Amino acid sequence: MKLPHSLTKLLDENTDLLGDIIGGKGSHKLESQRPNLEENVDPVEVLKNQLVEAGVSSSSETENDPEKCKAEWAKLLKRIWALGPREKGPNILFIPDGKRICEDGSILVRGSPHVSHRLGFTEDPTETPSDSALYSEAVTLESSIVSGFQLATASGPLCDEPMWGLAFTIESHLAEDLETEKQPENFGIFTGQVMTAVKDACRAAVLQTNPRIVEAMYFCELNTAPEYLGPMYAVLSRRRARVLKEEMQEGSSLFTVHAYVPVSESFGFADELRKGTSGGASALMVLSHWEMLEEDPFFVPKTEEEIEEFGDGASVLPNTARKLINAVRRRKGLHVEEKVVQHATKQRTLARKV
Repeated sequence: MKLPHSLTKLLDENTDLLGDIIGGKGSHKLESQRPNLEENVDPVEVLKNQLVEAGVSSSSETENDPEKCKAEWAKLLKRIWALGPREKGPNILFIPDGKRICEDGSILVRGSPHVSHRLGFTEDPTETPSDSALYSEAVTLESSIVSGFQLATASGPLCDEPMWGLAFTIESHLAEDLETEKQPENFGIFTGQVMTAVKDACRAAVLQTNPRIVEAMYFCELNTAPEYLGPMYAVLSRRRARVLKEEMQEGSSLFTVHAYVPVSESFGFADELRKGTSGGASALMVLSHWEMLEEDPFFVPKTEEEIEEFGDGASVLPNTARKLINAVRRRKGLHVEEKVVQHATKQRTLARKV
């Protein structure tokens, strides 16, 4: 499932602090990560409250029953098994909402809310060990499941880039014992098999939820004279920039324009801006944030209304998200689905002269 944007942004902005908390660093080390806090304030408690508030603020049920919504988010955050990638990223792995030992005596690979315990949502998550061999095997598989989750979040299915703002939950699935004629295997389940299975399962689950690509954004501040505003806006529109505001500087005739420019469109931006404005505009860019591109990379017009709006065949407008994904996959040497021959009847045929 997709995490709320406010919660994802909070996790992304506090990766260093989360790494120290999960790693068990001392309180003096944690206080150095949050210099803006007052004295005698626990940074873990502050981050814990911020996580709950971020989840509550994004819920649609907050206005109806805020206390109930807050309790539900606090209950959900008690089940955090791991964060990824690199054990401190903006993706969450939840443990199943149930006991390890089921009613029929089977063992569920449940995991332990280690991260929730470090953040102060739960008490010590230790459980009473069992002597059964099945219990020991389930505990052994837990580290492989977490490793598979880390691999999946480090390289997503779209273009092998890290995932952003997703949550995964381990669910139990009991298969009936089927009699087969195959001989029993002499070996158990290898660790690599579990890691690969979990990684492929997470990547397949992402593809079933209509994923979107997330791109980095620059905050761009431009200064230009009034006669160069038109060419400057033309350059910004070609770079898919989003203008925030435009104002005139006091005591001068220069205009200051604030805009967001995608990092992927920033290569050669300064040269094009100087050429388009004859050197009359200057730009200053700073990395600002990550932003989700709303365009569906797998969108293809199928219905009659969609074909009328977006066109069909060669008249379909270029898909920006798909273009970015193909560019990354092509640079990494991954498989890219593209038509080599667009119009077979319009190919140029060269005459062979003997």
